[in-house]
This record gives sequence, structure tokens and C-alpha cells, in this order.
Amino acid sequence: MSRSEEDVLDAIERRRRRPHVKLMDKQITLSHGAGGRSSHTLVEVLFAREFANPQLDALEDAATLEPAGPAGPRLVFSTDSSVVKPLVFPGGDIGELAVNGTVNDLAMMGARPLWLSAAFILEEGLATAHLTELVQSMAAAARSAGVAITTGDTKVVERGKADGLYITTAGIGVLERDAELSAGAVRAGDRVIMSGTIGDHGMAIMLARGELELEADLRSDTAPVHELTAALLDATDAVRWLRDPTRGGVATVLSELALITELSVVLDEGALPIRDEVNGACEILGIDPLYVANEGKLVAVVGPEGEAAALAALRAHPLGQDAAVIGEVGTEPPGMVLLETAFGGSRVVDMLAGDPLPRIC
Repeated sequence: MSRSEEDVLDAIERRRRRPHVKLMDKQITLSHGAGGRSSHTLVEVLFAREFANPQLDALEDAATLEPAGPAGPRLVFSTDSSVVKPLVFPGGDIGELAVNGTVNDLAMMGARPLWLSAAFILEEGLATAHLTELVQSMAAAARSAGVAITTGDTKVVERGKADGLYITTAGIGVLERDAELSAGAVRAGDRVIMSGTIGDHGMAIMLARGELELEADLRSDTAPVHELTAALLDATDAVRWLRDPTRGGVATVLSELALITELSVVLDEGALPIRDEVNGACEILGIDPLYVANEGKLVAVVGPEGEAAALAALRAHPLGQDAAVIGEVGTEPPGMVLLETAFGGSRVVDMLAGDPLPRIC
């Protein structure tokens, strides 16, 4: 058994040793789809427990599938659903978002995305001209990412039952490198790197809904990050773990990492790359930018020996020009994320609770 396989098994065993949790909620709420604590509990207590198998037990964004024969490539398989409201927003739309979301999940496992499926839930009354524009955008995004949409399905539901359109995509990619990216590979002393500014997508969606009397030039950062990921992995073999901080934001994905590894993550508030417009909108809404989603960024945990090479590779790519080291992995307090503030103090950064930004992806 390889060192990387042992790391994965160790992480799974640590998760299984955690106290048995029950799903106490009597009904599903929007918070169960926000990517935070409620989502985490729903997935672990219900889906992961009932569907248990070695691929799912790792609880990554995608599953690594072993080759059918000794000469076959290893594949990565992922699926995602898009229920964003509104369907079109500054910087993108639901079609482009559906492609990029699955492409990025595959990329976070180190895979080169190749094929997608697409299933459409259409609402009665949706204008065919509008649907055509969204499908054309989706096709353009697939071409840009170098993937083919090879199969799909279409269903129609009654008027008022689907907010126009929901899209589910599944994707397959191929692993072309020996690197094994997993939470089990993370060690104390590793650096936490963010590939760009935080919270752009979530705030762009909120402003696009027109429910807030705010004016800001914010656009979603939705983009395929597989080429950015490839550049990073080519630059150094010290990359331990990757994740795209979508629902629940940077805070939630790092909280999950700390919980799985039983290590700590200490963030530097002064190092966080956040646009002034995002900060301002979050202050008005009373939301921490660390919980706001991105759709074209990645969080990487990299060994200290690879920090310089990783930053150089990310900053050389158009999608990574604002890359920054935002924290470090430690041992204390185990299973927690801390933010060292600009005032010299620190505070706990937990998983997202509730759903302050529903329907953003």
C-alpha cells in the first residue's frame, strides 16, 4: 500500500471514530443546502452512512475510480446541481456555472476533465429564447474548458415549481499525474494558499437579485480552474490537498479539513485577499466574507518546501494573479480553524451555520 493510500485510509478512520451523530431535524431547510454544518451533518449522517462504500467514505468532491485493467487510466467521477437564482447574473449564468462547477470538482482531485452529462429540469412557461441563450452559454463554456457534453436528460415540471431551470451535471476526468491529493496527506507546517480574491461570486449573486439598495461593480468569478490547477501541480509535488470554496466559502472547507485531519488551521486576517466592494457589501449584510462562495478559485494546502513555486505558478496564470498565502496548518487546537485578527487577537472560524446566502450556485 502506498503512503498516499495510507493517508486516505487514516483520514477515513479518524472520521469513523468521531462521536455518532443523529440527524435531529424534522424537516429539510434551506440551510441543508448551504454547504455548512447542516449540509455536513445531512451528508455524513444520512447519505454517506446509507450509501457507504470506499469511494464515498473519503467524502471528497469527486470519487477516484480504479482502472478496469492494469493498463487502464485512473478516472475521477463527480456530479453537481445548479439551482442559482437569478439564472443570469453579472459575470455568468446558470449554464456556464453548471459546466464550471463540475469541471472544477474534477480538477480538485488533480484530474483533467473530459466528459460531462447534463440533465435539465425545465419549468413550464420558460421562454424558449431564454433557454436557447443559456444552452448556448453552456456549450461555449464546455468548449472553453475542453470538455464534451456527451449525454443528458430533460424533464418539465409545472409552472412555479422550478424557478425556470435547474441543471445537474456529472463529469469524468482522467488522472495523468501520480500525485494523490487528500486530507490525509496534510501535515502541520503546511501552508494554506488562496488562488485569488474571496467571496466574489456570492456577493455578485446577492446584488443581482435587486433586493439590496447597493451599487457595486461586482461580477461572479465563475471560471474553469483545471488549467490553473495543472500549472500548480506541474510546478511542485508538495501540493497535499485542493478544494474549490463554493457553498460555505473558505471558512467551511477549511473547517472540514481541520475536522477530518484533527489538525488546526490558523489564518492571517491581514493576508486575506478580499475586494473592498465585497467587504463593504458583507459589512452591510452582516456576513463574514470567509463564508461567501467563489466559483473560480481554489484553496491549496502545500508543503513549506513548495510554497514559493506554488505561488509563482498561480500568479503566472490569469486566474491566479491575486494568489496569497493566507494561513498555516498546525496542531493546536486540534480540529479547529482560528483567525489571527489585525488587532492582535484571534477568533474561532467555524462551519457556516444557517443559510444567509441561499440559492447562489
